[in-house]
Amino acid sequence: MSAWLPLAPCTPRACVEPVTRAAPWAVLRLTAVVLLLLAGIALTPFGARMPASLVRRWCRWIVRAAGVQVRITGAAAPTGPLLLVANHISWLDIPLLAAVRPARMLAKTEVRRWPVAGPLVARGGVLFIDRDRLRALPGTVARIAEVLREGRAVGVFPEGSTWCGRSQGVFRRAVFQAALDAGAAVQPVHLRYRIAGGPTSTAPAFVGDDTLPASVWRVVSARGLVAHVDVQDVIPPGAHPDRRSLARAAQPTEPAEPAWTHAALVTRPYGGTKKPATVPAPAVTVGSMEVIKRTDAAAARATSSPAADA
Repeated sequence: MSAWLPLAPCTPRACVEPVTRAAPWAVLRLTAVVLLLLAGIALTPFGARMPASLVRRWCRWIVRAAGVQVRITGAAAPTGPLLLVANHISWLDIPLLAAVRPARMLAKTEVRRWPVAGPLVARGGVLFIDRDRLRALPGTVARIAEVLREGRAVGVFPEGSTWCGRSQGVFRRAVFQAALDAGAAVQPVHLRYRIAGGPTSTAPAFVGDDTLPASVWRVVSARGLVAHVDVQDVIPPGAHPDRRSLARAAQPTEPAEPAWTHAALVTRPYGGTKKPATVPAPAVTVGSMEVIKRTDAAAARATSSPAADA
């Protein structure tokens, strides 16, 4: 694994709500999701000729088939070249972002190996990024800019990793260079998952060493999940002079759960006299590791790599 790869402290055991029992309707939901995905695979050759409104409805049907209500708020996404950016929690984020506006998604190369969904996204024109090869990043940015210059939309998750939804990462800057190079607008979208009438739910989270089948089963077995899609004000071309300020402007202004904390493991050599600035509380040494309790903001800073543009 590359040292510059963005990582989140979220894991299924520490953050994700487990499925207490198998729900009788879960199999029906799972069947409906698979059938819709298979229909999408069959219609992929005709994708360029399908109306955007039909694609948006199909994406919403997938989420609804999984038993998740969809609430989209904010202004409609504009036409023309557009970089759609959103925080990343779940595999559900992909159809939800496409429900805002159909776009060519940027995904990690591992997605190609997903069952059922992998062939669908590969044939649907998804752009892939090899997160283990830093040298491949400029080429990926250039490819995104090329698609934007064609007047199309590209959807990306700039955090570079999924988070549980009660905390969030920092938007990496590299993909925003593509919008600057192509003179494209940026459309921030804030995604949240909640229990109807209740708090944030981590059941949809797809984090750490979680598997796709386990995550899908957790979603279809859950009760009362609601996906909130907040389409924020578009950032017009030329509003920001560089990718740093553009990424900062697109970043959600506040985390979903400011009081949420993570137990993160941070390696530090023995004998060091300078404590990391991100640690707000004393650490407990366990062997050669330190267990540190940190707020979500501190965890986000600590997981940022030296290659901040990635």
